[in-house]
Amino acid sequence: MTRYPQETPTILVLKTNIADQACLRKIAPVLSGDKRILRWNVDQQDVDNVLRIECEELTYEDIFHMVLKAGLWCEELPD
Repeated sequence: MTRYPQETPTILVLKTNIADQACLRKIAPVLSGDKRILRWNVDQQDVDNVLRIECEELTYEDIFHMVLKAGLWCEELPD
């Protein structure tokens, strides 16, 4: 489900170790359960397993802690 915020959402792009379906099953409830996250996806075809998040009021540090809590790893992807 996509919610439409009143302001433009923040887009966070991270390098992760979310490389397979087992990892997706770990992280999906965490990310989908946070109402500040509007949309998210993981590009497992990319060498960096890029996690892209459209959100409101979240920082890279917030996402890092969410992913770490799920037993996974991420870092901000440099430009």
